[in-house]
Amino acid sequence: MVITLKGGDKKEYVSPVSCKQIASDISEGLARAAVAAKVDGHLVDLAHVVDGDAEVEIVTLKDKEGLDVYRHTTAHVLAQAVKAIYPTCKLAIGPTIDNGFYYDIDFQTPITQEDLSKIEAEMKKIIKSNLPVERFTLPRNEAIKLMTKFSEKYKVALIKDLPEGEEISFYKQGGFTDLCRGPHLPSTGKIKAFKLTSIAGAYWRGNEKNKMLTRIYGTAFAKKEEMDAYFAMLEEAKKRDHTKLGKELGLFAMMNEGKGFPFFLPKGMVLKNTLIDYWRQIHTREGYVEVQTPIILNRSLWETSGHWDHYKENMYTTKIDGEDCAIKPMNCPGGMLVYKLTPHSYKDLPIRMGELGIVHRHEKSGQLHGLFRVRCFTQDDAHIFMLPEQITDEIKGVVRIINEVYTLFGFKYHVELSTRPENSIGSDEDWEAATNALRAALEDLDLPYVVDEGDGAFYGPKIDFHLQDSIGRTWQCGTIQLDFQLPQRFEAEYTGEDGQKHRPIMIHRVVFGSIERFIGILIEHYAGKFPVWLAPVQVKILPVSDKSADYAKEVEAALKAKGLRAETDMRNEKIGYKIREAQLEKVPYMLIIGDKEKEEGTVSVRMREKGDVGAVPLSEFADRVKKENDEKTVF
Repeated sequence: MVITLKGGDKKEYVSPVSCKQIASDISEGLARAAVAAKVDGHLVDLAHVVDGDAEVEIVTLKDKEGLDVYRHTTAHVLAQAVKAIYPTCKLAIGPTIDNGFYYDIDFQTPITQEDLSKIEAEMKKIIKSNLPVERFTLPRNEAIKLMTKFSEKYKVALIKDLPEGEEISFYKQGGFTDLCRGPHLPSTGKIKAFKLTSIAGAYWRGNEKNKMLTRIYGTAFAKKEEMDAYFAMLEEAKKRDHTKLGKELGLFAMMNEGKGFPFFLPKGMVLKNTLIDYWRQIHTREGYVEVQTPIILNRSLWETSGHWDHYKENMYTTKIDGEDCAIKPMNCPGGMLVYKLTPHSYKDLPIRMGELGIVHRHEKSGQLHGLFRVRCFTQDDAHIFMLPEQITDEIKGVVRIINEVYTLFGFKYHVELSTRPENSIGSDEDWEAATNALRAALEDLDLPYVVDEGDGAFYGPKIDFHLQDSIGRTWQCGTIQLDFQLPQRFEAEYTGEDGQKHRPIMIHRVVFGSIERFIGILIEHYAGKFPVWLAPVQVKILPVSDKSADYAKEVEAALKAKGLRAETDMRNEKIGYKIREAQLEKVPYMLIIGDKEKEEGTVSVRMREKGDVGAVPLSEFADRVKKENDEKTVF
């Protein structure tokens, strides 16, 4: 029996062997660090026995999968602790999430945030006991009997929903048993640092018609130092909360009259339009044309695109002249109609067609959050129609744009390749061809990536760009989706070099994603302290007294003549108060205007970060800020 290790090394065994033993045979240090293993790509417990030739990778807490196993085991410890304190409660589900885990529980008597410390204390006892975590399986009927015996009605429902013939596994630690696919840590004592963070309400199965359960959130890290750093980041994130800063800076508002539909205020519109202007500049340079398609289109279009069958629950629908219509959740079907308006030759391709389209999606009210999750947003879409042999070059072109944009804002990023989901359209052959094309482009670019199985769009695989902000959080924004399906469904054509009709290949791509969401990310990334080129007000002019008012207005006019965004604070307030107010508004530059400045034709400059930097001639200052604006300088 040959075991192929990560990196290609091989080990031979004459009999079945556990993943734990394989780790020990590699090194004792690896065995101590190991938390799980991957056998032929499938994540398993260390106790899993390999009985034939296989590829085996030992997983540690340095791996994302390892940290997920660690956190999932902590969720089971949470459930065990809750059952010890509240024996009559009923357990639902306890998955991992980004940076932590949660468990949904049905309590007879509601718990509060204050009860979390009591639960944590019980969890620490379980961890200290270092209980072995043991996996076992049961036939379907016996599994139902076991969970019925424990009065776990939600677990019984979960088992009944499993397909016939599917293996039903459980994990036991001490006197506690839970239904779970796994894998898990070998023992509870492996958990070193955890914290329960909050409670919330959550409907069973996410359906508001079902019972409201209590969701307990928590997190766990390999080391206490890592957990402390995480909570420090959360505290910093609170200070940067875009909903708070958006209100304080007068950028946008969310109102009960339109839940999930943001209102952009004058300063917010300056920021939004500046981003759009930048988008147009780079896309014009890269050979894109811009179109605009209707917001409402009839049902037959959405049936053709597949959205009516695969996305209808997220669409707003209406009737016009007795005909079913939908408000567009995506721009691509309209883009297909534009492509089909005129005949195309292979010589015309690629066609890069951009659209800053307003789309509407029905998000559940509980999921709405500032600009991050809204029901109406502007998508910086583009659809590229191309020949098969142009795929790699076009993907490279999109990657180059995305890299340029994210680098400008100071974002680092990583890339994921998302493959075919369960709810999809198209043949296996098309999906394989599309996925291989994306993979080949990434490898040709020498761009590192990870595979996110099953997270593709329903019509095609995609490359997702996850950017990292200034405090280490990641956001999925840019995407490149390769689509063989829509051109087929819409019977899009071009005349090939052979004189015959062919189907173009289509790329869907965004850079910002949702412009509204991107603005929310930028607010938090910069903590509201936008670089000069993005700042709604670039220069605040602060006259010391009314005697300086005329010169202050001259300064404002001179700056505006340079295309800069300047305001004058003419209020009858002390200069110290005006400075403090401008600081709170996070304006990059403040100009103090008094008698001396008026006489000398200068301005006393105060910078947002550096404070007073001295007096300079007005023309010199205007040229400096103009240069920073044009070059999109970040200070």
